[in-house]
Amino acid sequence: MKLSRRKIKFLQAISLFQVLFILCVVRAERPDTRLLATSNSVAGEVKHAEEFCAMYDICGARSDRKVLNCPYNIPSVKPDDLLSSKVQSLCPTITGNVCCTEDQFDTLRTQVQQAIPFLVGCPACLRNFLNLFCELTCSPNQSLFINVTSVSKVSNNLTVDGIDYYITDTFGQGLYESCKDVKFGTMNTRALDFIGGGAQNFKDWFAFIGRRAAPNLPGSPYTIKFWPSAPESSGMIPMNVSAYSCADGSLGCSCGDCTSSPVCSSTAPPPHKSSSCSVKMGSLNAKCVDFALAILYIILVSLFFGWGFFHRKRERSQSFRMKPLVNAMDGSELHSVERQKEENLPMQMLGTPRTRNRIQLSIVQGYMSNFYRKYGKWVARNPTLVLSLSMALVLLLCLGLIRFEVETRPEKLWVGPGSRAAGEKLFFDSHLAPFYRIEELILATIPDTTHGNLSSIVTEINIKLLFEIQKKIDGLRANYSGSMISLTDICMKPLGQDCATQSVLQYFKMDPKNFDDFGGVEHVKYCFQHYTSTESCMSAFKGPLDPSTALGGFSGNNYSEASAFVVTYPVNNAVDREGNETKKAVAWEKAFVQLAKDELLPMVQSKNLTLAFSSESSIEEELKRESTADAITIVISYLVMFAYISLTLGDTPHLSSFYISSKVLLGLSGVVLVMLSVLGSVGFFSAIGVKSTLIIMEVIPFLVLAVGVDNMCILVHAVKRQQLELALETRISNALVEVGPSITLASLSEVLAFAVGSFIPMPACRVFSMFAALAVLLDFLLQITAFVALIVFDFLRAEDKRVDCIPCLKLSSSYADSDKGIGQRKPGLLARYMKEVHAMILSLWGVKIAVISLFVAFTLASIALCTRIEPGLEQKIVLPRDSYLQGYFNNISEHLRIGPPLYFVVKNYNYSSESRQTNQLCSISQCDSNSLLNEISRASLIPQSSYIAKPAASWLDDFLVWISPEAFGCCRKFTNGSYCPPDDQPPCCPSGQSSCGSAGVCKDCTTCFHHSDLLKDRPSTIQFKEKLPWFLNALPSASCAKGGHGAYTNSVDLKGYENGIVQASSFRTYHTPLNRQIDYVNSMRAAREFSSRVSDSLQMEIFPYSVFYMYFEQYLDIWRTALINLAIAIGAVFVVCLITTCSFWSSAIIFLVLTMIVVDLMGVMAILKIQLNAVSVVNLVMAVGIAVEFCVHITHAFSVSSGDKNQRMKEALGTMGASVFSGITLTKLVGVIVLCFSRTEVFVVYYFQMYLALVLLGFLHGLVFLPVVLSVFGPPSRCMLVERQEERPSVSSL
Repeated sequence: MKLSRRKIKFLQAISLFQVLFILCVVRAERPDTRLLATSNSVAGEVKHAEEFCAMYDICGARSDRKVLNCPYNIPSVKPDDLLSSKVQSLCPTITGNVCCTEDQFDTLRTQVQQAIPFLVGCPACLRNFLNLFCELTCSPNQSLFINVTSVSKVSNNLTVDGIDYYITDTFGQGLYESCKDVKFGTMNTRALDFIGGGAQNFKDWFAFIGRRAAPNLPGSPYTIKFWPSAPESSGMIPMNVSAYSCADGSLGCSCGDCTSSPVCSSTAPPPHKSSSCSVKMGSLNAKCVDFALAILYIILVSLFFGWGFFHRKRERSQSFRMKPLVNAMDGSELHSVERQKEENLPMQMLGTPRTRNRIQLSIVQGYMSNFYRKYGKWVARNPTLVLSLSMALVLLLCLGLIRFEVETRPEKLWVGPGSRAAGEKLFFDSHLAPFYRIEELILATIPDTTHGNLSSIVTEINIKLLFEIQKKIDGLRANYSGSMISLTDICMKPLGQDCATQSVLQYFKMDPKNFDDFGGVEHVKYCFQHYTSTESCMSAFKGPLDPSTALGGFSGNNYSEASAFVVTYPVNNAVDREGNETKKAVAWEKAFVQLAKDELLPMVQSKNLTLAFSSESSIEEELKRESTADAITIVISYLVMFAYISLTLGDTPHLSSFYISSKVLLGLSGVVLVMLSVLGSVGFFSAIGVKSTLIIMEVIPFLVLAVGVDNMCILVHAVKRQQLELALETRISNALVEVGPSITLASLSEVLAFAVGSFIPMPACRVFSMFAALAVLLDFLLQITAFVALIVFDFLRAEDKRVDCIPCLKLSSSYADSDKGIGQRKPGLLARYMKEVHAMILSLWGVKIAVISLFVAFTLASIALCTRIEPGLEQKIVLPRDSYLQGYFNNISEHLRIGPPLYFVVKNYNYSSESRQTNQLCSISQCDSNSLLNEISRASLIPQSSYIAKPAASWLDDFLVWISPEAFGCCRKFTNGSYCPPDDQPPCCPSGQSSCGSAGVCKDCTTCFHHSDLLKDRPSTIQFKEKLPWFLNALPSASCAKGGHGAYTNSVDLKGYENGIVQASSFRTYHTPLNRQIDYVNSMRAAREFSSRVSDSLQMEIFPYSVFYMYFEQYLDIWRTALINLAIAIGAVFVVCLITTCSFWSSAIIFLVLTMIVVDLMGVMAILKIQLNAVSVVNLVMAVGIAVEFCVHITHAFSVSSGDKNQRMKEALGTMGASVFSGITLTKLVGVIVLCFSRTEVFVVYYFQMYLALVLLGFLHGLVFLPVVLSVFGPPSRCMLVERQEERPSVSSL
C-alpha cells in the first residue's frame, strides 16, 4: 500500500522543490514592486493613487540570486506593444499602463510557470492564482493596495525589504475555495500541500506566501503582510479583483478538483446501498428474516401441537377398543415375535416352527445381501489371500510417494487457475509492473499500566534507537550463490541512487549526523506539518515523506502523538518467482527476519518498547514451519483414538480372560489400515502430479481415522453379536449381511460428500477434498477386505486361547474353563440404558413434543444466525500461535492509517484523433462529465460505500497538462526537434550548480506546441505517439513538476503503442482503511461493480486491481459456492439412500436430519464467530458425510424392526444406539478434543471447534431427535410374519 505512495512521493519531492521555488520567485517579484513606494517615501511623501506604482523595476538581488524590486513610487508606465501583448497573455485583467518592466514580467512568468502544472486542471483556480500575482507585480493601480514598509540597500541601491498587501477577504476566500480541492495528480494529494504549505484557509495560505525565506530556501525574498483593509487616512483601497468560482461551468474544473463542479452534479450518483430490512415493534428492532422465522416457528409449533393432540386422542380411543382383544391373546404369534426380538437381533430373527419375521428387500438390498453373504464366507475361508491382495494393492499405490511434493506458495494454495483476479494480476504484472515487495518494522510504545494509554514514540531516545536499528539493517548482508546481497542491491530507487525507505529518519536524510544539526525532535515535529514545503524535510531519495506512512497510532493529523514508528523498505519485485532477482530478495528477507529476531528485538525490548516485523516471504516461510508445529498434537490425537479403539473393540474386561478378549492388536491393525489408505491416496495423486498441502498431511489421517473407526467398531460388534454356536464363517457372513449394506451406504455417502468439495475453486480445498474422498474410499475397501480378514484371524486367536499382541503364546487348558463363554453376546450396560431408559423417556408424548419443538427452534434460529456469518479467513488464524507475524498483524490493525492502493486498469486505450476515448478517461477541462477519472473522483466523495479514499492520480491528465502551451516550462524542444528538459535540469543546468538562468544550451528551446497546433487542446495521433515517451522519461523538478518519470514509469505499457493503441495503462488511487475481512470483500465487490458500470457506460474494458484481490475473490461468491456444494452433497446422500432402500420416506427423514445438522452447525459457526471460507465450506460438506453415520444405522435398525413405531424405536436404540454412541460419537470425540491443544489457531477454530460442534450435534440429532421423528413419522416396517420355517433367515438392511 505504502509503496505506491512512496513512489509518488519521490516525484512529489521534486515537485515540491519546484513549487517552493516558484513561490519564492513570485514573492521576490512582489518585493520589487513594494520597494518603489519606499524609495519614494525616502525622497518625499508616498502617493497612493490610481495609475501610481509602489514598486517598479529590479534594483538588486540577494545572495541566493532572488531578485529585489525597486521602491519607486512613480506613475504607471505605458508598455510597448510586445510587453503589452505579453502581459495580456498572462494577466488579462491588466490593460493600459503597467507597473512592471519586461524583466520583471519575465521573472513573474518564470515563477508562475512552476505553479501552473499544479493548477491547470482547474482554470478558475489558476486564473485567481495568476491574478493575485499579476496585480502585485504589474497592476497600474499598484499603489492603492501595496505599501512598501521597509527597504534595504543592496549594491548601493535601495531595494524592497517588506510590504503590506491590502486584499479583501472576499477575494482571499474565493481564491482558496477555488483551489482547496485541486489535486496534484502525480502525488495524488492537494496542490496546496505544495504551493500553499498545506494551508487550511486563505489566511494560512497568505501567511505561507508572505513569509521571508532564509537564503537558499524557497520562499519570498522579502516579507509580505496581507491585510483585509487599509487605514482610512491612507487613501488606499484593498485589491478586489473578481474571484472565479470553480463551479463556473465555463472554466471547466474537473470533479476531482472541485466538488461543486457541474461535472459532479451532472453525473448520476452511484447506486446506494440498500439498508437491510427490519421490523420495529416498540423498542425492539428485528431483522425481517428473524421476524419471519419467528412467525414460521409459531405456526409450525401450533400445527404440530394440534396434530399431536388429535393423534393422541385418536390413539387412546383405538387403544381402548383394542384392549379386550389384547387381553384375549395368550401364547400368540405376536408374543412369540416379541420374545424373539429380545433374544436376538431384529436382523437375525430365527423363526419359530410356525412363524418367522421376513424382511422385504428392495432390488439393490437383495443384491447387496446376497453379495455380502457369499463374500463373508469366502473371506472367512481365505483370510490370508484377501489380506495379501488388499495390502499389495495399497502398497502399489504408495509407490507414487516417490513423486511426493508439498505446495506452500500462497497464490497456488488459495487461488484457482481460472480465477479472474489471478488473470488480472498476471495482466497487470506482465504489462505494467509487479507490485513491490514490502519489508516492514513497527516500533511501538507499551500502554501505560494505570490507564492503558500509549505514550508518544517521537522522542530523542527513540529516534536515536531507530538510527541504531537502521545502521544494523544497512550493514546486513545475505549470502546468495556466493555473492553478498545488501538492501541497496534490491531496494526500490525511483529517482536516484537512494532507497525509497519510508522512515522518519528521512527527515534527517537518513544520516545520524544531521540529527543535531537539523534541530533534533523539534525538526521532526516541524516536518510533520511542512513535509511538502521545506527543503530540509525532503528525504534522501529526493521526495517528500508523508508522516502518515511512517507513523502509527495517531488521530487525525496529530502526528506528534504517534505511538509507533512504521519503517517500510520497498523492494523491487519480479514476475518470475524463480528468477535471480526474486531469489536475491528472498535471501535478504530471511537474513532480515533473523536479524530482527536475534538482535533488533532484544535491543528494542531493553528500551521498554515493542517490535513487530515482517517480510514479503514471511507468510510462506511460516506456513512451511506450520507443518511441524502441531506434529506432537496430531500424534497424541492418534494415540488417544488408538487407545480408545482397543478398549471399545474388546469385551468387558475380566482379569481372567483379559489377555484373550482384548483387541489391542486388532485395533492397532485397523489404525495401520487407516494410515495405509491415506498414504495410498497421497501416493496415487502424487503419481499423477498433484501436489499435496500441509493441511492434507495433518488433517486427512485424523479425518479418515475418525470415519474409519466407526466402521471398525460396527463390524466387530456385529460379529460379536452372532450366536456363538454358529461356525465362524457363518458369523462373519451374517455380520456382513447385517451391517455391510449400512456401512456401504454411509461410506459411499461420505465419499460423495468429500468429492463434492473438489468443485470448490480454491486449490488447497479442492485438493484436500480429492485426497480425502479417495482416502475414505480406500479405507472402506480395506475395512471390508483386509480388516474383515484380520477379524477372522483375531477370532481364531481368541477361540484358540492365544494371547492378544502375542498370538504365538497359548494359554494353558486351566484357563479354558474360566474363559468359557467368551464371545457370548450379553447386552452391555450402555445397550440396556439405551433400550430401557433412553428409549422409554423418548417414547413419552410430552418429551416428543418438547424435543421436536426445541430442535426445530434451534434450526430456525440457526437459519437467522447464518445471516451473521462473515466471509473471510483471518491471516493470523492460519499461522502458528507463536509466530512473530501474530504480533505484526495486531500492530498493523492498530496502527495502519491508510488503505491498500487501488488501480483502475484500462485495456486497449485508443488515443488516436478519431477516438473519443481520451476525453472519456481524463478529468481536466473539456473531458466528458462521465469520464472514468471524473467518476472515480465522484465515488471518492462517498467512501463509506465506494471504499475509494481519494481521486485517482492520472498520467493522462498530467500528460495533457505537460504538453499544453500554458505549461511552457514542461514540454520543450531544441531547434532540431529533440526533447529539451526544463531549465533546472542537465544539460540546461549543469549538475552541481545551484541555480541556472535562461542562457546556455537551452536558451533557444521552445514549447512543443502552440494552441493552434492542437485540436481542441488535444494532441493528434502523431503528436501523442511522439510526446508520450518524452513525458514518461521527463524528471519532475522545480521548473516542471509534471514530469512523469518515477510516478508514471510503470503506469503505461508502451509495447506496441505506435499503432494508436495503448494496451494497458493504470490510474492509481487508494481504498479506505480496511480493518476487517468483510471490509476487504466489500471493497473488492464495490470496485468491481464500479468498474463494470463505468465500462458499460464508456464501452471500454476497465478492471480494478489491488494486491489483495487475488486472495479475496473467492469470498465474493462464497455463499453461492457453499450452498451449491451442500445441496449437491445432501442431494447425493438422498439419491444413494433412495436407490439403496427404495424407500422415499426413509430417505426423506435422513435428508431432513442431515439438513438440520448442517444448518445447526452453521448457527454454531455464527455464535463462535467462525468465518465462511473455503476451509469452513469443506468442513460443512464433510459434515454431511460424517453426519450420515449418525442417521443411517438408527434408521436401518428402525426399518427392519417389527411392532408399532414406539417399539421399533426402542428396538433400534437397543441394538444400534450403543454402537452409534460408543463407536461413532466417542471415537470422534476423544480425537477431536486433543486438537484444542494445537499451536495453530486454524486447527482450534476450524477443526476442534467445528468438529466438536459436529459430533455433539450429530449425537443429539442421531440419538435424540431422529428416534423421536421415527417414532412419530417413521416409515412402515419391512418386517412381515411368514407362515413357513426356513433354515436360514433372510436379512437386509436399509
